[in-house]
Amino acid sequence: MSKRAVLEVIALDVEDAVAAQAGGADRLELVTDMAADGLTPSAGTVAGIRGAVDLSLRVMLRLADGFAAGDLDRLAGAAGEMREAGAEEFVLGFLAADGGVDLDAVERLVGELDGCRWTFHRAIDRAADRDALRKQLDGLPGLDTYLTAGAAAGVDAGLPTLLAEARRRGEPGYEQQLLVGGGLRLEHVPVLLDAGIDGFHIGGAARPEGWDGPVSAEAVARWRRVLGG
Repeated sequence: MSKRAVLEVIALDVEDAVAAQAGGADRLELVTDMAADGLTPSAGTVAGIRGAVDLSLRVMLRLADGFAAGDLDRLAGAAGEMREAGAEEFVLGFLAADGGVDLDAVERLVGELDGCRWTFHRAIDRAADRDALRKQLDGLPGLDTYLTAGAAAGVDAGLPTLLAEARRRGEPGYEQQLLVGGGLRLEHVPVLLDAGIDGFHIGGAARPEGWDGPVSAEAVARWRRVLGG
């Protein structure tokens, strides 16, 4: 029997989280401010969602638009606040000005997480060298997932890269799960599943009314049916 594919849904509040769980999501990414592509939510939001659903939650650690780390002390403080609110899994990723991974910033945050599992997010799609980034991060505690569209422009442009990286799974730097998101549509799913990709991330696709409307349990359930399980 094939492994059930992971369906991760972006949640902004308790209403989103409850609907995503009802639709069959496996995990939530918790953020605020999608106008900035997702920033760290409040500790109160995280605690409220943690109390409302029993799904795995991954909390964004990002304080401003863009992929620069900014104030590392503030980020470290946010990580501590999120853990106190019940967060046990996280999402992060920082680039230096030259497009390389900001390894100092990532290592500082990973140290604050103390072994918690985490995703390196779509900063990889803006990196100057994806392969070099993966190899630099290889072995960091807790890193188990890359959220990526394969290209900054989205899955349509990044599909060849996603398929190539899927073929390398298990190599050094490629042991982590590929979680595909960013312009992902249902018609992409069959070829991704055929390639052995088993992680899917949706945001706007779960919201028929757009980002001003809530997550729809029916929309999530449609994805769950296509993914199986």
